Amino acid sequence: MKKIFPFVLLCLMAFSFWGFRALHPIQFPDKIALYESHNRYKEPLLKERRFKHADIVPLLNALPAAYRLKVVGKSVEGRNIYSATMGNGPVSVLLWSQMHGDEPTATMALFDIFRFMQRHDEFDGFRDQILSKLTIHVVPMLNPDGAERYTRRNVQDIDINRDAQRLQTPEGNILKAIRDSVQADWGFNLHDQSRYYAAGNVPKTAAISFLAPAFDEAKTMSEKRSDAARLIGVMNKTIQEIIPGSVGKYDDTFEPRAFGDNIQKWGTRTILIETGALPGDPEKQELRRINYTAILTALSAIADESYKNMPVSEYDGIPFNNSNAFHDLLLREIQLPTLRGKFFVSDLAYRNDEVQLADNRSFYLSSKISELGDLSTFFAYNDKNLNGYKAKMGKVYPTILADFAAAKSLDVATLLSQGITYIQVTNFKKSKEIMNFPLHIIQPNTNVPKEFKIGLNPSFVLEKEGKIQYAVVNGTLHDLGKLAVSK
Repeated sequence: MKKIFPFVLLCLMAFSFWGFRALHPIQFPDKIALYESHNRYKEPLLKERRFKHADIVPLLNALPAAYRLKVVGKSVEGRNIYSATMGNGPVSVLLWSQMHGDEPTATMALFDIFRFMQRHDEFDGFRDQILSKLTIHVVPMLNPDGAERYTRRNVQDIDINRDAQRLQTPEGNILKAIRDSVQADWGFNLHDQSRYYAAGNVPKTAAISFLAPAFDEAKTMSEKRSDAARLIGVMNKTIQEIIPGSVGKYDDTFEPRAFGDNIQKWGTRTILIETGALPGDPEKQELRRINYTAILTALSAIADESYKNMPVSEYDGIPFNNSNAFHDLLLREIQLPTLRGKFFVSDLAYRNDEVQLADNRSFYLSSKISELGDLSTFFAYNDKNLNGYKAKMGKVYPTILADFAAAKSLDVATLLSQGITYIQVTNFKKSKEIMNFPLHIIQPNTNVPKEFKIGLNPSFVLEKEGKIQYAVVNGTLHDLGKLAVSK
């Protein structure tokens, strides 16, 4: 009996351990540790948003044979569209990115995940779990022709994400064929969204927005759509630890032409991830890192089925996007002039447009007044109350200069303090440097704005008690005191 007791005790201990593990799957790695690991695996050749098909092809061709790379079709202009497959598990997962050519954030994250999966380190158990339970199919760039031009649509000028029914684009046909051939259990529809969305009615951008798309007008919450919502709940809890309050839920109105809605309808548990913007992250490198974390977190939760423990109420609690809520610059309670010389109190907002240069890789920002009046329900990346300041239209420097180099030699702070915001230059081409300069560079005899109206881009100064203290040039607020110090 004494010999039997230790053996029985050992069996009971083993049963207790493995029984507990079955009921409570081990979660590894810690999701914040995963987030913090990103720089170790980040693809170094993708540094900015406006990369092209030619930039990613060498990276794809360099993938090990285990990734089962293949050409799944060609774009309208004949560019190869690739899929890479990793893992050998029974659960099929499909991820596709850059259906819209100007939405590249998740594409960068997918290449980071490729690098992550190739390594051998303390995350090996995590990798093994995913690759043994899942077969993961990745289409990193569905619309290479759009990416070439950094445009949403394909060369037919069709929005591929409105072609799920008619299938008149080769790219849409490719996506449908892949989903059908792999019979995807899960689908990740990876996009970028407007940088002007808020995460509900709060002054925080919707940096990431999720959606379990509806598959009918009634927005029926079927078992599979509920699974997608539960998985979003898992990702949301992780991302909230990194950027609390900056996660939104995308509009769930059923769109019968869209791929996400139809792929959900065709039986794949579909998750939409829309990447918005974060202050101070113009090239979306932090948001790339968050995508990396969210996607790996989701793959882990599918592999160990821990998503099943997440209540749908976690998804329901994510606030809907507040569209059109943000501006780039918002000046509150300034005094704007009327044509008769009187002043009225108003808020004034600007938004920036990215204007592409010929290479489709670089751009400059051109700003316009986006709204004015009572903007108390709006937010901005640069939000400043300037109560009591009067706005006065900028004056044109009387001397026409030869080039931008001559303009750079001027005493900017002094000119702005005199109310001069415009400099006429004979020879120049618009560039990022010129458009960021604190004086508005124009061609000779350009008609500059004379009033504050939506859609115009006036450069002006802000005066209080007879002293000019601020200037707005191309939608950027400049503090003259700081400009004088930096001179």
